[in-house]
Amino acid sequence: MRRMPELHRLQPNFILFSNHWQHFAGWHATRFAKAGVAGGCDLAAGAGDTMWQVPRWRALAGRLAPGLILVAALWAGAACASSRIKDLASVEGVRENQLIGYGLVVGLNGTGDTINNSPFTRQSITAMLERLGVNIRGQTLNLKNVAAVMVTANLPAFSTQGTRIDVTVSALGDAKNLQGGTLLVTPLLGADGNVYAVAQGSLAISGFQAEGEAARIVRGVPTVGRIANGAIIEREIDFALNRLSQLRLALRNADFTTAKRVAAAINDFLGSATAEPLDPSTVQISVPKEYTNNVVALLVEIEQLQIEPDLPAKIIIDERSGVIVMGRDVRVSMVAVAQGNLTVTISEARQVSQPAPFSGGRTVVVPRTRIGVQEEGKKLAVVDEGVSLQQLVDGLNALGVGPRDLISILQAVKAAGAIQADVGVM
Repeated sequence: MRRMPELHRLQPNFILFSNHWQHFAGWHATRFAKAGVAGGCDLAAGAGDTMWQVPRWRALAGRLAPGLILVAALWAGAACASSRIKDLASVEGVRENQLIGYGLVVGLNGTGDTINNSPFTRQSITAMLERLGVNIRGQTLNLKNVAAVMVTANLPAFSTQGTRIDVTVSALGDAKNLQGGTLLVTPLLGADGNVYAVAQGSLAISGFQAEGEAARIVRGVPTVGRIANGAIIEREIDFALNRLSQLRLALRNADFTTAKRVAAAINDFLGSATAEPLDPSTVQISVPKEYTNNVVALLVEIEQLQIEPDLPAKIIIDERSGVIVMGRDVRVSMVAVAQGNLTVTISEARQVSQPAPFSGGRTVVVPRTRIGVQEEGKKLAVVDEGVSLQQLVDGLNALGVGPRDLISILQAVKAAGAIQADVGVM
């Protein structure tokens, strides 16, 4: 058996051959070729969807010097922006679940709910005290240190009983400030109505409020607080990940090309056609026999595979703030752009008109109007066909336009059909 030099990873984009030889396992071609050789970066064939195969590595390794291999790897790492599948997709079913609950915050310094304006606070206090053996029905309450609140939290995937999670507490009534308050025991429910966690603890408020008879200052939002590790998980969500026979990866940014590259990288790593793209946002994986009842090990290997994601040409415009974001693949057909600001100035003045001596006339005040027209930016720029993003920006900057004017220009060029990109307005 022909022995190949062993690969050692020095840095994320560095690949180097060692001096001793041993059998070269096929999966190293994908696992260690992190310098952009998978999913759109091919050192031999150029950019595309072809990946490095083991026979090609053997053929190249036999003919290329170690130094040349290192240079080629460095060049590929600089030319391609690859990302891990872990950062591009998530496993279907492995997600957080939202929890919500209703409770009371006590111990406020006179900044709680007004009982007369918040009937739900009165009912909650009455019901809570009755459960504790105190009967106050029919009594007049004038409490200012209690507030009704909504408690929200996210239940992480695979959370176990006894672990703690953070909770957010928000005032529901007319409380002015939750600073110094303590949340009483509050059950947190899921969408199915079951209790999954119980929250309790002292609130931490980022804002504050201070007021006097004639002045008031509020910094931040004092009616929202947070309790770090304030809830204890009481119920687990059953999800037998290791016993699954099929996995589905959900891409965070749906794209046909990216889904195809993800499936190709997985198939190349496993050595069989086990992954296939179902749609632009979903890749289905059939669990191989060697990973039966060990899906976690399969996901650990798949998450580290790197591909180059494909992004559509898109321009995002926020007219409120004047922010413009353009993707690298935006292209423009040949178009001429002229931009200018027309300023019209009208000034009114009054002038006294006196008649000649002994003419019998009278002195009058007559209006005098002065009108001025000024046109700025009388430039006409021609943007060549198929220019890149950098050339497009340079051409528009040559007109001396600002972000506000640039928004109007981009919308006009899009209306003329000269921009090959999707223009979205926020």
